[in-house]
Amino acid sequence: MAKVTILGATGNVGVFAAHTISEIPYVSDMLLVGRPGREDFLAGCCRDLSDSFAARGTDVRLSYSTAISDAEGSDVIISAAGMPRRPGQDRNDLAFENAKITADTAEIIGRCAPDALLFLVTNPVDAMTAVALKYSGFKPRQVFGLGTHLDSMRLKSLIARYFRVHVSEVHTRIIGEHGESMVPLWSATTIGGIRISNLPTFSGLPAQEMIDTVRTSGEAIIRGKGATVYGPGEAIATLVRTILGDENRILTVSSHITSEIHGIGDVCIGVPARINRNGVFPVPISLEGDEVAGFRESVAKIKKVTAEVMERLEEAR
Repeated sequence: MAKVTILGATGNVGVFAAHTISEIPYVSDMLLVGRPGREDFLAGCCRDLSDSFAARGTDVRLSYSTAISDAEGSDVIISAAGMPRRPGQDRNDLAFENAKITADTAEIIGRCAPDALLFLVTNPVDAMTAVALKYSGFKPRQVFGLGTHLDSMRLKSLIARYFRVHVSEVHTRIIGEHGESMVPLWSATTIGGIRISNLPTFSGLPAQEMIDTVRTSGEAIIRGKGATVYGPGEAIATLVRTILGDENRILTVSSHITSEIHGIGDVCIGVPARINRNGVFPVPISLEGDEVAGFRESVAKIKKVTAEVMERLEEAR
């Protein structure tokens, strides 16, 4: 059984993630951590969630704190702490603001929970994963971000709808930045085990329209209802379940790569990775020509953003 801690648990995503994670049978303890001054809200969340556990028949010990050090003994620590993206704001606009929070948080986690896996949700998630990796002192396998996992699921849903098949029949991936320079892997997309390009109706697939929809999905949701909640919350729970169940599934998350993909590396970015109880392990893959070029561009963009963030952090600390 495992202890899961959620940092930034007073935010929309943190609260819903707590609810979805509580359904995972491997979870015995859950700690919600918020900033000082939010004790009443945290207490209210715990009471409300406890009521839902009772109604559902879930036996999870739930507690709250405003001290990150109480994450001691956690198996998985989810960091959703930071400023949310506002309408019209690019994820990278948040970079330095949230990097300061992430660096401080990661340092404390490195001391109090050295054996935990640290899961970043805070945007821009690729740069924040790099910041957390550096300031926690953890091994690369211990630190990962939500990355393009949700983007891949959004594309999967659109493809299933177009071909009128159950979503479980579709396997696809988006790699690279969780943002504008994301790269769809059409070469690795299959339906019922059949490569998508071998299907007669593939020629009419509105591929660019689909990717544009995925790219703007978060912004559209934020404009419509103020925040993305249910998609990220379920995606977070899927990854936690994969870890605690030691499932060895290959999912697309932000992870530190060296040379696994065409020799491109030294960056934290969305890539396919094998995920289990020991952490996240990027999988070497070969891409087609245009995919390689797109991935190189995405890596260059993330490296630039990450380097700028790291430089400003060093100056400010």
